[in-house]
Amino acid sequence: MDAAERDLFAQTLRKMMTVASGRALDRALADLGWSDLLTEVPDVAVPLTFGLLGETGAHAPLLNDVLLHAAGRAVGGTLPLPYAGGAWVVWERTDEAGDALDGELPLGSVAAGDPVPLAAGRRALGWWLLGTGRAMLALARSHVLDRTQFGRPLASFQAVRHRLAETLVALDGVESTLVAAEDDLGCLLAKAAAGQAALTAARHCQQVLGGIGFTAEHDLHRHVRRALVLDGLLGGARELTREAGALIREGRSAPRLVQL
Repeated sequence: MDAAERDLFAQTLRKMMTVASGRALDRALADLGWSDLLTEVPDVAVPLTFGLLGETGAHAPLLNDVLLHAAGRAVGGTLPLPYAGGAWVVWERTDEAGDALDGELPLGSVAAGDPVPLAAGRRALGWWLLGTGRAMLALARSHVLDRTQFGRPLASFQAVRHRLAETLVALDGVESTLVAAEDDLGCLLAKAAAGQAALTAARHCQQVLGGIGFTAEHDLHRHVRRALVLDGLLGGARELTREAGALIREGRSAPRLVQL
């Protein structure tokens, strides 16, 4: 897929996610050839698709497909997914509200399932969390550019700028980590970093937006809920950080994620 085809694919995905979500988006992506893209160009399809899910606030049960494909099984179904704290959930391919913090996602608790190859799923979730963080940053940036306080634009206050700058640095660092992630440990670290960066974005953007960020009328709360749920899927940031530390101690060396 060359640059022009990639741009066209991204534009098509963004338009689809603007008008559809959930089961409707799942069907639209299937018609687009999602399963073929996952097989032929996963390094393009996964970052673009999951990143745009985060940026647009749409959702679809595509994590199932990534894990099923990695396990050598046919896509289009569901499977139990490990969740933070030792829980297990299933991401249904319906529009029925689930019992997760983010009520838009059809996630339901289930008994423990069979082990699944987690690396590809963690990397995909990392891209989704990155997109969610970018969406929150865009909302906060728009707010501080439009609003004034004490006769000055909010964006001119150093404390506000520092919070947004810290968020941007965290998100940019995650992108580099996701691009470099290849093996199990790399994907584990990338997912942990993405979860932490998204939670950092939620904290700083909530502070910058102030009271309006707590209201149901503003979109921030949707992205915050989404980040909290996605962080827990396939292991939360804290759990994965501890797991990575144990693996590094066991191997007595730290891997180089990026060749400088």
